[in-house]
Amino acid sequence: MIGFMSGDEFRLIVLRHGETAWSAARRHTGRTDVPLTDAGQAQARAAGKLLRDLDLRNPLVLSSPRQRALRTAELAGLTGVVVNDDLVEWDYGDYEGRTTPEIQRTSPGWTIWTGETPGGETAEQVRKRADHILATVVPELDTRDVVLVGHGHFSRALIARWAEFEVIEGRRFFLSTAAVTVMGHDHQERTVLAHNLMAPLDPQEGAAE
Repeated sequence: MIGFMSGDEFRLIVLRHGETAWSAARRHTGRTDVPLTDAGQAQARAAGKLLRDLDLRNPLVLSSPRQRALRTAELAGLTGVVVNDDLVEWDYGDYEGRTTPEIQRTSPGWTIWTGETPGGETAEQVRKRADHILATVVPELDTRDVVLVGHGHFSRALIARWAEFEVIEGRRFFLSTAAVTVMGHDHQERTVLAHNLMAPLDPQEGAAE
């Protein structure tokens, strides 16, 4: 069993949604509500096994309203899911559906962490959303675990803000589809206990890889 600070310590857990056709192609997917692929559904079920190994205690589960996040939560066996609009992905504006190499053809060196996003969110706007979520869930950590089901870039921003870094440092926390990050405290200081955990897929679902 994966414990990560048992006893009186409660944990903040981030689960990224499973694979979609757009995430597999590395297309920026913000507002577009694309479904999980078969592989993404298998990943979500596998993530459920990992979450069960974490032995969650009376968890509060919050999810982005996008179908890829809600379906991941469902397949992972999470119940009592509460939709939270602040957990949506970074708004990519004019770059929605495009890949980083495509964007860099006209904006050399661009990344979501360091560049501007025309028609979309700024890093400061993302920081405010992340901080609002953390302010909402931190009191819950006194009595239970919290699970946040969401997206790649915004989840990485959340991890950075939990660790008291600026949003730009989300670039240090690569997060695979259907991966889990576990956060908590060490001597009263916020810390990342485990990052980018992935459970092996059921061999019977291997054809969906």
